[in-house]
Formats: sequence, structure tokens, C-alpha cells
Amino acid sequence: MTALTVLIIRHAEKPKENWPGPGLTDAGVADSKSLVIRGWQRAGAWTALFGAGLGGNDYPRPDTVYAAQPGSDGDDDDGPSKRPMETVSALSPRLNGVQTNMQYAQGQEKPLMREVLALSGTVLICWEHKAIIAAILPEIPAHGDLPTKWPGDRFDVVMRFDRPNGAAKFTYRELYPRLLSGDSDTPLPKGPID
Repeated sequence: MTALTVLIIRHAEKPKENWPGPGLTDAGVADSKSLVIRGWQRAGAWTALFGAGLGGNDYPRPDTVYAAQPGSDGDDDDGPSKRPMETVSALSPRLNGVQTNMQYAQGQEKPLMREVLALSGTVLICWEHKAIIAAILPEIPAHGDLPTKWPGDRFDVVMRFDRPNGAAKFTYRELYPRLLSGDSDTPLPKGPID
């Protein structure tokens, strides 16, 4: 196996998650399936962290970026969700030609992870938090206890998986960049993944 670092983030803040105001498109049009203002702030912070080299060795610059296909986040609201794509939309231009891959929808985590685990370098995945826990983490062969829940009010965590060259399993670290006011360094609940 080749060396691979996988970084996983949740899409940024959305309506109804303790943040005032409607979801807004990047053009400022009200849209319940888009990020709230706080979410756009976080998207900008992620872009600076991953796209401008501000994160140092803990937050390497991605070679490949994946976001859930719009309309596939499983929310109950009508219409397609744009939040995973919006969260990383400003990052791709900062990565000199790295395009965000949105060919996989929620529910297609197995083929997504087959593709990701065959890569080398650094991969960033932006997805819906429940699907990260239930469908993405079980596909990653990792040492140690992994999170078993991602609380609905947490948007500030980076899951980092590292597979050294020649290794079969990943090591896991949870990172808390504390980019915005109110961000936490409290670990996500952990336990063995069945």
C-alpha cells in the first residue's frame, strides 16, 4: 500500500442547528439547503487552513477533494443540499487546478472509499456527519477506537487517518483547529466500531 492521508470534515453550519438566519447561496439568495452565514465563515476558514498552508504539518494541502453530490445529504427538507459542495467550493481554486470530485452521493460511501483507499498523497472528504460515522468510518481499516457519534452541533473537527507506505492499516488522530469563536477541543464520543 502507498502512503495516504485522509482528512474528513463535516459540511459547515446549516439552518436549524443553533445558528440564526436562513441558508444562503454564494450569491446571497435564501436557500434552506445552503449554508448559513456562520457556515460560509467556516468554509472560508477551511479554505485558509487547507489551501494556504496555514495548518502546517497537521493539516496538509489536499491533492484530491471529495464532497457529497448535491442533493444527497439525506436531510428531510425538500430540494437538493449544496452544503458539502459549498463547504469546499472556495478550496479548489486555491489548490491550483485540483477539482472537487462530486461523483458520489450519500449512500455510495463504499465505492467512494474503495476509490479513496487506492489513492496516495492527501485526500480531503467533506460529507454529512451521520454518514461519516455510519458508512465512511467502517470502510477505513484503522488502529484504535474511532468516533461512534458526531453530535449535531459540532462542525469543528478534522478526522485524520494516516497510512504509511507499505502499511495495511491507518492511524487515527482527531484534530481541533479552533478556527471560529465557540469551537471546541472536546473529543467526539469514541468506542470500537463493529
